[in-house]
Amino acid sequence: MRFHKILSVFLFVGISLVFLSCTKDIYKKNNKAHKKSVKQTSALIKEIPKTKAELDYDTLSITDEWVGTTNFSVRKPNYVIIHHTAQDSLAQTIQTFTLPGTQVSSHYVIGRDGEIVQMLNDYLRSWHAGKGKWGNDTDLNSASIGIELDNNGREPFTTSQIESLLVLLKRLKWKYAIPTANFIGHSDIAPSRKTDPSIYFPWKRLAEEGFGFWYDEDVVFPVLTAQDSIAIPIENTDSLPQNNIDPILALRIIGYDVSDEKAAIRSFKLHFIQRDIESALTEIDKRILDNLYKKYL
Repeated sequence: MRFHKILSVFLFVGISLVFLSCTKDIYKKNNKAHKKSVKQTSALIKEIPKTKAELDYDTLSITDEWVGTTNFSVRKPNYVIIHHTAQDSLAQTIQTFTLPGTQVSSHYVIGRDGEIVQMLNDYLRSWHAGKGKWGNDTDLNSASIGIELDNNGREPFTTSQIESLLVLLKRLKWKYAIPTANFIGHSDIAPSRKTDPSIYFPWKRLAEEGFGFWYDEDVVFPVLTAQDSIAIPIENTDSLPQNNIDPILALRIIGYDVSDEKAAIRSFKLHFIQRDIESALTEIDKRILDNLYKKYL
């Protein structure tokens, strides 16, 4: 009987070690391919352009003389763009981002349990923003860090996930001096194509931590003081004096691509209103927009 117990223990330990070994090496092949790609990219950066003389005055040569300078640096991220994966698991997303045929990637993926998976060096250009536009910037892949949250778009984000995101954002903002206004969502930069990170994303919480802006609720929803000194919020501001800027111009100032005005309004409402996103701007929405655009000037 004792022999069987000892044998069972050894079998359990052996199976556990095999499992751990497989888990450790599950991305070994992919990481090897990544290192090869990094090496090839590094070789392009290290390449010294040849002069006309060195190219025997080939018709495509343009450099008369090469003089190297030490005054340079690698790209500096200036935006953080947040997505949800619209997939079923962290593992599925990682697989999608490691298949060459998908042509899509992100710097970070955060699981529902708060696990942070980094897939690219911050200084490399990932393929997450597509043909997005923010302000006058039409190549956001070259200027941004992409963060994907494991979420199908139809559910709230977990507490662990958001806490890990805040830790990551704090590091990125400090390291690259990313402006507060430049923490945005995929739907913000692609109004006619994208809706992530969905109405469930806590943009207000992020703004309170210094990542993105939020409107001043005491300005948008002023209060009336009753005779008994109880402050009563005014939820319907339709009767208040209106002196707002043109909404489309305000959206443009914030950064939205307004070539499709309806899509721009939907993306604005998805981020800052988070309800009735398909409807037109209400008077309250306009007051929120009027309060917000001034922060982006």
